[in-house]
Amino acid sequence: MDKKKQIKAILAAIVSHGAWGFSFLASRKGLDAAPVFVLLSHRFGLSFLTMNLLVLLGVGKLDFKGKGLWKPFLLGLMEPVVYFFGEQYGILHSNTSFSGVMIAMIPIVSTLAAAPVLGEKPSLGQVLFSFLSIGGVVGLGLMNKSSGSLDWIGVVALSVAVLSAGAYTLIGRSISKEYSPFERTYMMMGVGALSFTPLAFLQSQGSAAEYVRPLGDSTYLLAVLFLALVCSVACYFLSGYTITYMTVARETVFSNLTTAVSVFAGVIFLHEPFSWVGAVCCLDIFVGIYGVQRTG
Repeated sequence: MDKKKQIKAILAAIVSHGAWGFSFLASRKGLDAAPVFVLLSHRFGLSFLTMNLLVLLGVGKLDFKGKGLWKPFLLGLMEPVVYFFGEQYGILHSNTSFSGVMIAMIPIVSTLAAAPVLGEKPSLGQVLFSFLSIGGVVGLGLMNKSSGSLDWIGVVALSVAVLSAGAYTLIGRSISKEYSPFERTYMMMGVGALSFTPLAFLQSQGSAAEYVRPLGDSTYLLAVLFLALVCSVACYFLSGYTITYMTVARETVFSNLTTAVSVFAGVIFLHEPFSWVGAVCCLDIFVGIYGVQRTG
């Protein structure tokens, strides 16, 4: 791969995972006004409408002729559908420290799985720097006061989230030459909208008025717009672009950047405490990400 594409892939990874760091803040604001499946339905419903609008305007192109839909459908099933199920129920049935540690395992699980599945064997340096970055994430998780209690449902749900995130990366990488980033993102948004909307109506007790009620809240609407247009359409497209031109080991380590950005977002917007230990953990994350890129 030429140097220009490498730089573009790295920038795409930084922007997408950096923006996802603010998704926790937006989701927290959104969940103040709506149940989880209503929020997810609004998020991915608006995302799918946006993708179709881009097609109608000629900005995005779809060409599934002769290629079939089952592979990108499977991609969308893994993320956002299965991943968000696992993450939401995992957080609900576990404490914050354990959930943070589990989610931090996504990069190393994906990297190790890429060797037998895709033939992408990571170097020793990449593995070591990945663990350094993961250590930073784990440290940030342990700094927080553990709220909630841990039970077997939380363990299983978070394990499902980790495995589905790894599967998303492997599937996306394996079909990247057959389907464009836009086509993959289109299917992901479509599968998300079709999956979460029926659940949202069940959560709204079948009431259309109750389903649309949160949209009248300006704070909620802004949160949904950010989650739909930035964190879903833009970020998943950029993530798809990154996966196309970057190995799994190099791409997945950027997910730890999301944790660091979410911490800074909490400090800046929610006035959450931050210490020198947190600064060291964030430095570990950044050094780990840089090291994985340099030793690849």
